[in-house]
Amino acid sequence: MTHRIKLAACGISDCGKRRPHNEDSILVAEDLCLFLVADGMGGHAAGEVASRTAVQSVRDFISQATIDRDFTWPFGMNEQYSPNENILLTGFLIANRRVCRMAEENTQYSGMGTTLAAIYAPNSHVHIAHVGDSRVYRLRSGELGALTVDHSWVNEQLQRNIITEDEARTHRWRNIITRALGNRADLEVDLKTVDALPGDVFLICSDGLTGMVEDEKIQKILLDKDDDLQACCQKLVDASNQAGGIDNISVVLVKVLDDENA
Repeated sequence: MTHRIKLAACGISDCGKRRPHNEDSILVAEDLCLFLVADGMGGHAAGEVASRTAVQSVRDFISQATIDRDFTWPFGMNEQYSPNENILLTGFLIANRRVCRMAEENTQYSGMGTTLAAIYAPNSHVHIAHVGDSRVYRLRSGELGALTVDHSWVNEQLQRNIITEDEARTHRWRNIITRALGNRADLEVDLKTVDALPGDVFLICSDGLTGMVEDEKIQKILLDKDDDLQACCQKLVDASNQAGGIDNISVVLVKVLDDENA
């Protein structure tokens, strides 16, 4: 029987200081071992609709798959992935199809989309999926490391050494993403699986955090507060707002517990 890791989690989504409403959506579902951050876009209420639809779609599918895996897979099984990785991938594809369909059927939602970053950990490993520039990090042994790579114009230029990291942080096109749910039917999802050790802290966040707070400061806050996840979430949001809070800010923290502390 596969050992299941013990998790504790919390999350906060904040409007920030400049935006009139919050287009981010988060999910903290410890019962499903599922944690999500989505950053919607599209103006008016469309971004909020896109992010909420994506989060709910993934949650609904994984809830269904947890109860009964004997169903027809709507996109088939990808043989290069494990069953649990396929569950997470299919959740993303269903969410994308639903957001695309809503945008096609309602002119009010035309052009809407959303990023989506996820952790799914129903056994001894952590499955990570993402589309867009919402990120997943892991804090282990005092070091913070990114587990995802942004799907953004700026990051593509960085990878080609066309611009520097300092230029990327303030570039006028830093908010242009190259991949999102709702953009096209044939969505490409980045998917990976990592190990988990007691004491690991995983962070899922929108660019409302990473666009305002450098990784070094995020690491320091996590190290100072990782015994109190709620306080840590709030401290991260506060740091972004203190730096200007120009975007919605969403953070979800997931900590791997020792068995005796579970």
